[in-house]
Amino acid sequence: MIEDIIMYIGLGIVVVGSIVNLIGAIGIYRFRNFYLRLHAATVSTIGGVFYPLIGLALVAFSLAELGEWRFFMGGSLLVSAFLLLMLAAAGSHALARATHRASISRPVPAVADHLAEDRGG
Repeated sequence: MIEDIIMYIGLGIVVVGSIVNLIGAIGIYRFRNFYLRLHAATVSTIGGVFYPLIGLALVAFSLAELGEWRFFMGGSLLVSAFLLLMLAAAGSHALARATHRASISRPVPAVADHLAEDRGG
């Protein structure tokens, strides 16, 4: 009984993650510059991948048919989810910093641009 409830909660989290992924894809298509698109991609990564991995871990923990392997599968899904949560922000920051330093795209409007001030522009 409790396994069924946990499985349905996990499946609901997977559905919410797929909706967030769809919203992130629309944001990547509709936003006008690199930085806004990068934000949409990061939201899509966190909400569209982290939450479904947590949901799938709940589903794996609730499936008695997997036997003792359910703990291995659920644990590996949880570890993958938390690694993604820690590394996605660092990756998007590295992309934004590299793009800004290469002067490929400027954030508009820029409130303060210390890189341009250091370069004398």
